[in-house]
Amino acid sequence: MSLALKREIGLPSAVLLVIGGIVGTGIFLNPAVVARSLHSPVLILSVWAVGGVMAILGAFVYAELADRMPATGGEFAYERSAFGDLVAFLFGWTTLLVVQTGGMAAVALSFSKYALVLFGHEAPAGGPDPLANIVAVTVLALLAITNCLGVKSGNGVQTLLGVLKLLAIAGLVFGGLFMIAKPFPITHPVLDRAPSTDLVKSFGAALIPVVFAYGGWQTANYVGGEIKNPRRNLVLALLIGVIAVIGLYLAVNIACLRALGPKALGETLAPASDVLKVAIGPVGAKLAALAIAVSTLGYLSQGMLTGPRVYLAMASDGLFFSQLAKVTEKTRVPAVAIVVQAVWTAVLVLSGTYEQIVAYDVSINFLFFAVTGAAVFVFRRRDRTASAQTRADAGFRIPLHPFSTVLFILICIIVVANGFWSDLRDSLIGYSILAAGVPAYFLWRHFPKLIKKTES
Repeated sequence: MSLALKREIGLPSAVLLVIGGIVGTGIFLNPAVVARSLHSPVLILSVWAVGGVMAILGAFVYAELADRMPATGGEFAYERSAFGDLVAFLFGWTTLLVVQTGGMAAVALSFSKYALVLFGHEAPAGGPDPLANIVAVTVLALLAITNCLGVKSGNGVQTLLGVLKLLAIAGLVFGGLFMIAKPFPITHPVLDRAPSTDLVKSFGAALIPVVFAYGGWQTANYVGGEIKNPRRNLVLALLIGVIAVIGLYLAVNIACLRALGPKALGETLAPASDVLKVAIGPVGAKLAALAIAVSTLGYLSQGMLTGPRVYLAMASDGLFFSQLAKVTEKTRVPAVAIVVQAVWTAVLVLSGTYEQIVAYDVSINFLFFAVTGAAVFVFRRRDRTASAQTRADAGFRIPLHPFSTVLFILICIIVVANGFWSDLRDSLIGYSILAAGVPAYFLWRHFPKLIKKTES
C-alpha cells in the first residue's frame, strides 16, 4: 500500500505560499522597467493596477478549480481530468525541464549575487562568477534537505522566509512613504504625452513585466493534498494572497515614485537600493541587497516545496518514473521528486542555460494557464449533466463567468503571442522542448515497466 501525504498546512501558511509564489525579485526591479516605457506616475500605477486585475482573474479560475479538485498536483490534476493524459503529461514535462527549474535557477543566482554583495564580493567582469554558482547550488541543496525532512519542516522554513520577505517589503514601503524629505508628486501629470497609438503601445510594453511579476499564484495549488480543509483554505489563500500582493505592489510603486520620481525611476538599475539611499543614506544599498536576498530565498523555498508535488502526481498516475511517486515512510514527503528537481535546477545553474530558458518559460507557462482556464468550461459542461446532489455541493464559482474566464484566457494567449513576436528564436526552442514531450509520452505508454506504480 502506498503512503499518503499529510495535511499539515493551515490557512496562514497557505496564504504565505501564494504570496511566496508570486513575490520574487520582480517587484524590486520591475518598477524601473515599467518607468522606462511610461513617464507619468498615474500611468505607471495604472499599469500595475491592470496587472492586478489580471492576477485576480487568474486567482478566480484557480480558486474554482481548487474547490472542485483539492488534490496534489494542481494544474496537472485539472488538465488530466479535463483533457486527458497527454496534455497533463506535457504540462508536467515542461514544468520539470523548463518552467519551474529554469525560473528557480535564475532566482538562485539572483540570491547568490545579492547575498555576496552583503559581504563585499565583487563579481568578475564579462564572465560567470564561480563563487556565485557555488552559493546558488549550496542553497538549493540546503532547501532540498529541509524539505526532505518533512512538509512541516519545509513549510516552517517557507513561513519564516515569507514573513521576513513581507517585513523587507514593508521596510522599503515605509522608507519611500515616510522618510523622504522632498517627495515627488504622484497625482500628475495624468498622461506623459498626447493620446496616440504610441501611448497604447508603450502601455502594452509596460504591461509585460507587470504580468510576469504577478505570476506564480498557481503553485500553491500543487500542494492541495497537504493543505488542511483545502476546499476552504486553498480558495481563501488564493484570494487573500493575490489581493495582498496587489496592495504590496501598488505600495512599492508609490514609494518608488515618491522617492525618485518617474524620470529617475526609469533611469535606475536598482530602484530598491536608490529608494533606501534617498530615505536613510548609503546604508540603504546594503539593506536593499538584504531585502532582495531574503525575497529570492523565500521564492526558492516555496518552489522547492510546491514543484515536486507535480512530479509526484505524474508518477502516481503512471505518467512518469514510478520512483518519483514514492513518499517516505517517516517524513511523508516525495523525497525523490524533491531531489530530482533540485539536481536539475543545479545543472541549469552550472550550465548557464537558465537565462535562455527564462526567456521562453513564461510563454509556455501562460500557454498552460490558458489551457487550465479552458478546463473550467469542460467542468461546467459536466455540471449540466451531473446529479442534483452534485450541483448542490458546489462551492466557490468564478464571478462573472464566462466573461471573466474568457478574458483571462485571452490575456494568456496575448502573452504567448507576444513571446513569439518579441523573441521568435527562443520561443521556437521552448516549444520544441514542449513538442519533444509528445514522443516521450508515448514512450512511457509503450514501456509500462518504466511507469509501474509504487508498490507497498
